[in-house]
Amino acid sequence: MAISPRALMLFVLFMSLLLVALPSQALDEFISRDGHRLMEGEQEFRFAGIHAPELHRIEDDARGTCVADPRGWGQYFRWPTADEQENWIKALVKSGHRAMRVYVLSVATPADVECGRETHILAPLQAGDMPRLNEAAMVHYDRMIALADQYGLRLILPFIDHWKWWGGREQLAAFYGESADDFYDTNSKTYAAYQAIIRQVINRTNTLTNRRYKDEKAIMAWETGNELKDSGEAFVTQTAALIKELDSNHLVIDGTYLKINKFALDDPNVDIISNHFYTTNNNNNPEQILADLKSIAGKKVYLIGEFGLRDAAGLNDIMQAAVHTEYQGARAAGAFIWGFRGHRHNGGFYWHKEYTGHYSYHIPGFSEGAANEELQVVNLVRKAQAQMIGLNAAPPLPAPEAPKLRAIADPRVRIDFMGAPLGRTYRIERAINAAGPWRVIGDNISDGLQEYRPYQQALFRDPDTLVPGQMYYYRVIAINESGESAPSNMVQVVLP
Repeated sequence: MAISPRALMLFVLFMSLLLVALPSQALDEFISRDGHRLMEGEQEFRFAGIHAPELHRIEDDARGTCVADPRGWGQYFRWPTADEQENWIKALVKSGHRAMRVYVLSVATPADVECGRETHILAPLQAGDMPRLNEAAMVHYDRMIALADQYGLRLILPFIDHWKWWGGREQLAAFYGESADDFYDTNSKTYAAYQAIIRQVINRTNTLTNRRYKDEKAIMAWETGNELKDSGEAFVTQTAALIKELDSNHLVIDGTYLKINKFALDDPNVDIISNHFYTTNNNNNPEQILADLKSIAGKKVYLIGEFGLRDAAGLNDIMQAAVHTEYQGARAAGAFIWGFRGHRHNGGFYWHKEYTGHYSYHIPGFSEGAANEELQVVNLVRKAQAQMIGLNAAPPLPAPEAPKLRAIADPRVRIDFMGAPLGRTYRIERAINAAGPWRVIGDNISDGLQEYRPYQQALFRDPDTLVPGQMYYYRVIAINESGESAPSNMVQVVLP
């Protein structure tokens, strides 16, 4: 039967609208390795980004330091809401991120109760037993993986930290009366506990997808840990062998820090060699990339898991070296600048200030971050992301989706809204009827304040004189250089 041009046009239009309406599809395949290259099906897989350590646990700097923590710098932590996790992952993917490395699983410390915080790994129920996964914590980990699959973000997941920021090897060893160094001793109780954690995590069934982690395509690779600077041959080889024995679908990263383990280059269970660059280690320069590629000699995939805490020009030099430097045909598969923080549930951004004075970066970048060169850093990363996939320049950002307006108790005191992924500014409108007309009461409002303190500050207040007993309606619209969003949900309030 012949189809008229008009009917064909309407069919194509219908299918286009249908595809837009459908939710994002799950990832189709695991990332694999071909020598020194990562592969997504038949295509090489390369990536650049701003490291997002807290997709599954948040350090809430706005609350300050917990004085009950004997370390003297212990922070308050919280679990992300579903809205927060989705917002962050959308912001990453929509800005060009294809992969992301997150931070480790946290280990319980004695001050957790007094500091009102939970961790992923709990002490054994009885002395000498293996540690347990905290189910309340792991559901947030489940959701991170499920959302990454939904929106097409590959995850690099390290197990345990060398350091004690979130609770690491020292806190794990304390469960057994051993020292932090015993973590690297494959005959220790601490190492047995580490292996038990790996088994529990890899075999866990995701409560949202009903898939075991070993079957989740959103997971790109398991990393032995974060900055495991004292790992030796027995530790790496036994750990990598265990991971591969449990999980044949995912790649393994040697999480050793500041050195390339020669034995790992010949280990069939190690797929990726990682390094981190920081000025304190005298390696925060583009020359380190060529040196690492020469050491690896094409035997494994090379990843720059973290670098940063320096000026944008220097970061760009390193990122461009990550994109272009080759040695015998091998290049870096990916590189991440430290570090990203996302929107808060009720508005503004989480933030983190490093000892160098650098703040975390917010996407898509804001003028309030000028001292931190935030816009320059976001833009240099987006350029590298484009180059990694064969483009000369980053495409325009998509227009933002609608922000989420939260309940309003008194608009004269505060109006809270969760910013849209990629929103730069916001227009806030008020009406006395649900159908309008709408009056603009705030324009070019930014939620990008670098050190936003929601417990003392408000994103916006209605500046007008309002009538008690009158019903008011509010909505918010997000704007960036590519356009504006649909209006947010509408919130109504009657002043007493």
